Amino acid sequence: MSNYRRNFVAGGCYFFTVNLLDRKQTLLTDHIGLLRDSVRRVKILYPFHIDAWVVLPDHMHCIWTLPSDSDDYPLRWRLIKLLFSKGLPNIERISPLRRRRAERGIWQRRYWEHTLASERDYSRHIDYVHVNPLKHGYVSRVRDWPYSSFHRYVCYATAFCRWTGAEK
Repeated sequence: MSNYRRNFVAGGCYFFTVNLLDRKQTLLTDHIGLLRDSVRRVKILYPFHIDAWVVLPDHMHCIWTLPSDSDDYPLRWRLIKLLFSKGLPNIERISPLRRRRAERGIWQRRYWEHTLASERDYSRHIDYVHVNPLKHGYVSRVRDWPYSSFHRYVCYATAFCRWTGAEK
């Protein structure tokens, strides 16, 4: 078995990609309310800041910044996946191995994690998150994808321009 090494930095900023096991499923967007509620509930128990997030039908990308006294993003992901899975109806086929492990067979077991170490790295990953629906052909303009923090960035930029007079 592969020996995956995770980087744990208290207060760190991380990029994640989390996938459904069956990449033909559309559970994440079909049940976006459940996903949002799962994230909200975990954030209450184990705070983290969402810097960027995009949810596609079969996977999601996000950037989190953890509190200065915490590096436990695996716990947060485990709980988000658990709450989301428990909220779904039991309709999928579960393999004997997954049944023994008490897994539903909804999520890929692993996820991609990358510690963001510089402003340039951070900015590149913010852009990657927001352009992803366009990259996958879901929309022809980034702003048309409803499940993205891109809209929040546009609002902040617009407000900043109004506050500073830069929009003239």
